[in-house]
Amino acid sequence: MTIEELLNKAFEAMDNAYAPYSNYHVGACVLCKDGRTFLGANIENASFGATNCAERTAIFATYANGYRKDDIEALAIVSDGKRVAAPCGICRQVLSELLNQDTPIILSNGKDRVDTNIKELLPMQFNGDDLD
Repeated sequence: MTIEELLNKAFEAMDNAYAPYSNYHVGACVLCKDGRTFLGANIENASFGATNCAERTAIFATYANGYRKDDIEALAIVSDGKRVAAPCGICRQVLSELLNQDTPIILSNGKDRVDTNIKELLPMQFNGDDLD
């Protein structure tokens, strides 16, 4: 699958976003090495702490289907915002544990694109090694 196809799937997922409060729609697509994809969209809640971001929805679906970080080839995160869709702090923490450090993360808003990884997005990560 090309990066453009991966981004297109993420934009398709964005159509399923439920964002009545922010009107900020986000979609995500995890591509696994075997070609399977898992989609996510942001789902808001009036109790904002109960909201789930698109990238967490997609990565949790990936794990819920038995895949793990070594199975993941790339993650695309897209939005309809003015800037590329950068993961929030909670998502960066989750992705730091559930993705390999160099797994490509492609961010886009349909006009601009940034290629990165979790190591760049969250330096000096808190992880399981800190709990030993």
